[in-house]
Amino acid sequence: MTPRPSAGSRTSPVPETSAALDHLRGSDPVLADLMKRFGHPEEVLRRRGPRPADAYGALVRSIVGQQLSTRAARTIFERLTDLFDGGAPAPRALLEANPEELRGAGLSRAKVAYLRDLAERVEDGDLQLERLPELPDQEVFEQLTAVKGLGPWTVDMFLIFHLGRRDVLPVGDLGIRRAAQLAYGLEELPTPAELERIAEPWRPWRSLACLYLWRSLDNAPA
Repeated sequence: MTPRPSAGSRTSPVPETSAALDHLRGSDPVLADLMKRFGHPEEVLRRRGPRPADAYGALVRSIVGQQLSTRAARTIFERLTDLFDGGAPAPRALLEANPEELRGAGLSRAKVAYLRDLAERVEDGDLQLERLPELPDQEVFEQLTAVKGLGPWTVDMFLIFHLGRRDVLPVGDLGIRRAAQLAYGLEELPTPAELERIAEPWRPWRSLACLYLWRSLDNAPA
């Protein structure tokens, strides 16, 4: 079997120093209150459960888990990996697999097509995953959203939880918007533009702030 491509180990969006925490506490009293009340955001990372450490595996896992509960996504991903010796299928192996066998693991036709598109781009060299850690956020975003099935929300999650980018604000995440609505006493869910305005003082640590918002809902993004 062709070895799975690697793009390095997954990193954490939680900074190693107190500078980010001090910045967030000092820049926004509402966020400072959340930080005091709900504890360290590592809990959010723990609740997400184990994830593939390589970029390709992480993207496969993301496609499999779209629009599913955390439990259902984990179950189907495990069924898929069971077909490939316990790991995320290498691009060539996935392209050579019978689509109906993949569907038998619980994947929809659309998700099979998405996985094949990802595999084709990696196999052909159109998507060079090993270069992603070197690229700025916008270039990563542009390259990944060119893959069928990888939309803005999925790429934001990849930037935060796989590449460990520090200043990502997933304006399309309903959990973040709901947490902001509750924390700031808003009558309705904030629009993406309103969320951008609220989050402006958090720069350059918006990813960390989002972990606290997810933590305040006792809810981690799937």
